Amino acid sequence: MNGLIGKKIGMTSIYDKNGKNVACTIIEAGPCVVTQVLTDDKDGYTALQLAYGDRKAKNTPKALMGHFKAAGLEDPLYKVKEFRDMAGKSLGDEVTIEDVFAEGDKVVVTGTSKGKGFQGVVKRHGFGGVMQQTHGQHNRLRAPGSLGNSSFAAKVMKGMRMAGHMGMDQVRVRRLQILKVFPEQNLILIKGAIPGHKGAYVTIEK
Repeated sequence: MNGLIGKKIGMTSIYDKNGKNVACTIIEAGPCVVTQVLTDDKDGYTALQLAYGDRKAKNTPKALMGHFKAAGLEDPLYKVKEFRDMAGKSLGDEVTIEDVFAEGDKVVVTGTSKGKGFQGVVKRHGFGGVMQQTHGQHNRLRAPGSLGNSSFAAKVMKGMRMAGHMGMDQVRVRRLQILKVFPEQNLILIKGAIPGHKGAYVTIEK
């Protein structure tokens, strides 16, 4: 599966051929550098390991620094990702948008959703709350309600939908369409929204 590593810039909208205003996400995709070439003989499958993004040398492990130097890179990169069945490049080569994507392609985008901290059941799971203030109800509008039986099993069962940490999950969105490609600026416009905040790293696969 061919792909690139990119960074979410933000959202905008453009007009399609029918004059309809379409929301889209701007992604800076590449150029990525080949940091490892995997082959059938040595690794059991064919793939290219790509790297992208700025990273400080003082925050990079020495083992990873040696890995980048073997690929001919002086400065370390932030994000590293393997793409299966991707060939035709050598160690240290650059992979650009023109090498992988074109307008109209269907892609799969993987990213980390926005972190929203500790949230209640209304926001986290879409509960309706008690929604009544009669019969002595007080400050119960967004409460979860009953959690289970009393004497048996006398505990909260695993998997119960309750308040807790929300967001920061890996999200994979399929069948998104590339509307525009700007190879000079390393930018692509993808129809619809993708997970992550502005500046978040994502992987785009075809």
